[in-house]
Amino acid sequence: MKAVVITLPGGPEVLEIQERPAPEPGPGQIRVRVRTSALNRADLYQRRGRYPSPPGSPQEIAGLEYAGEVDAVGPGAGLWAVGSRVMGIVGGGGHAEYVCVHEREAMRVPHTLSWEDAGAVPEAFLTAYDAVFRQLDVQMGDRLLIHAVGSGVGTAAVQLASAASVRTIGTSRTEAKLRRSLEIGLDEAIDTTQGSWRERVEELTGGEGVTAVLDLVGGSYFEDNLKVLAPRGRAIVVGTIAGASSQLDLGLLLRKRLTVVGTVLRSRPVEEKIALTREFSDSVLPLLASGRVGPIVDRVYPFEDVRDAHAQMEANDSFGKIVLVW
Repeated sequence: MKAVVITLPGGPEVLEIQERPAPEPGPGQIRVRVRTSALNRADLYQRRGRYPSPPGSPQEIAGLEYAGEVDAVGPGAGLWAVGSRVMGIVGGGGHAEYVCVHEREAMRVPHTLSWEDAGAVPEAFLTAYDAVFRQLDVQMGDRLLIHAVGSGVGTAAVQLASAASVRTIGTSRTEAKLRRSLEIGLDEAIDTTQGSWRERVEELTGGEGVTAVLDLVGGSYFEDNLKVLAPRGRAIVVGTIAGASSQLDLGLLLRKRLTVVGTVLRSRPVEEKIALTREFSDSVLPLLASGRVGPIVDRVYPFEDVRDAHAQMEANDSFGKIVLVW
């Protein structure tokens, strides 16, 4: 099979398309002929040697998601027939023509989705759904602040929150991304280059603050997250593109009785991933099938141009997902 191989830590130039042996499905597994996969920040960090794959996943082949057809089934696997359209998340190895996954981790691809759209769904929508509804327990009428609202996870969170009648406030450094976010359901947009986003959140909420914060930025944003949370508010940190360190006001945490959560999907045990994908299949796949929510694809690259795709993501000018196609 063809695979995108990280030949050594470095920039996009270290990526090569190489021939590798196709994996064989083990007990309870299926092998998927990958049609599309999307690019994620984790892939950039792995390429730089800063974010190794979890045990059991290839270290030299990145890729956290896939969409394709079931190509073969392992011993004891019986949920999917060969030829079934499936998608899902993996710890690594998604940027290859074939990938093996536990059959219960795979999700059906709605017939209304193209391969390009399907490849942009798993990581963004599973992360957003898990963070916003399973961990933050956001409910109808709550206020949700989303940092980096123009990212893949951000655009998914906006749509899922809107479908659940949750009020959303989104931040970005790019006016064009904010305009497009408003078009897909964002209620209030904040340009972080135009003064204090914290003060703007306080203005928009009449000083009451927000119920929950989905933080895809980290760094200095974390300290102000606590300040804009209402009493008994919740914040979840999903990304740290602005840095992994921040000040923590324990007094504020105690006085407001706040909850702070950190999360990552990649290294979770398989049973946790299965539970998430089963719940997601029941709750969100119907919305995707009907078009009520959908992936935002910024650009599609052939896998042979994967270096260009990495360069575009590093430039931070994409809105939604960057998809790779075999």
